[in-house]
Amino acid sequence: MERGKLKTRTGVVVGNKMDKTAIVEVQRTKSHGRYKKQIRVSRKFKVHDERNECNIGDKVVIIESRPHSKTKRWRLGKVVSQGAGA
Repeated sequence: MERGKLKTRTGVVVGNKMDKTAIVEVQRTKSHGRYKKQIRVSRKFKVHDERNECNIGDKVVIIESRPHSKTKRWRLGKVVSQGAGA
């Protein structure tokens, strides 16, 4: 049985205090219904980071996966660039 194409998102790590879990903030733009102005909308995802390789400020690619816990449904794809965070 073949898997469908998995969703991917690109975002910035904003938290990594939990073991094997990072919080990634993904920003996107959407158009206001009436005024058509472009608005930045952000959402935070809990991401499974098996090797604890993420640091705050890193730009990462995340991939949807099976549920790892109650709120964790994404896994770390790769670290695109290192951040200047703590």
